[in-house]
Amino acid sequence: MSAPTQRLPQQPGPPPGPGRAKPSRRRGGKPVRWLWPLREAGKLFALGLEVARAIFRRPFQLREFLDQFWFIASVTILPAALVSIPFGAVIALQVGSLAQQIGAQSFTGGASVLVNIQQASPMIVALLIAGAAGSAICADLGSRTIREELDAMRVMGISPVQRLVVPRVLATMCVAVLLNGLVSVVGVLGGYFFNVLMQDGTPGAYLASFSALAQLPDLYISEFKALLFGFIAGVVAAYRGLNPKGGPKGVGDAVNQSVVLTFLLLFMVNAALTGIYIQVVPPKGG
Repeated sequence: MSAPTQRLPQQPGPPPGPGRAKPSRRRGGKPVRWLWPLREAGKLFALGLEVARAIFRRPFQLREFLDQFWFIASVTILPAALVSIPFGAVIALQVGSLAQQIGAQSFTGGASVLVNIQQASPMIVALLIAGAAGSAICADLGSRTIREELDAMRVMGISPVQRLVVPRVLATMCVAVLLNGLVSVVGVLGGYFFNVLMQDGTPGAYLASFSALAQLPDLYISEFKALLFGFIAGVVAAYRGLNPKGGPKGVGDAVNQSVVLTFLLLFMVNAALTGIYIQVVPPKGG
């Protein structure tokens, strides 16, 4: 009789872990790459919701908020004032030239002021906040992340979003609203002087056309845009700073990505808000 054959023990398969690809993420042996933008957009939206909820929680980091407010204001006030002057001048010159061609020079003031307040001022503020403040926020949080400071905070039971992100987002929102008023005033004054001095406009016609065409909701939508743009810039910068890849080089890449992504989102949101405002708020006298 032959000896009974011994069965070899089966080798256990590799344990499930992050290295194994999930079937839901593969199709035909290749990863589904088009899901990456959706995942990133979902994480960004989730961070925005978390920040919005954490704003009303205690304790509020007042000292961190004041430090960030002062820093953001100090790096954006002078550039905003200097940029708004040529913006207002170019808008006034272009609108004045077009008004002369169609014989409506008396409405130059109202048209240029409305463009400054509704469109130019919020966009100038948003670009400066995203370029100066957003890049600094992303670099700061990114350096803390790669040094594992945020992991240490989580181990101690401290929420990085509550402690670091919320004060920075609130600071960007407050500075954006205040800076929008400054840019609007400087841009309108620049357009006024260029229209009166270079296009032979009269001060009375400039102010009269403004009072005839402008209304209070124009200022409301401008401030709301600035507030929303500040929130978006702060959240995008914080998200990229919390998720850098590749060490110090990854932090630099995250800063560039945060600025570009913020610009894209701001232009799309501005177009949507402008379309909604035109449909909801009737023009003055309409």
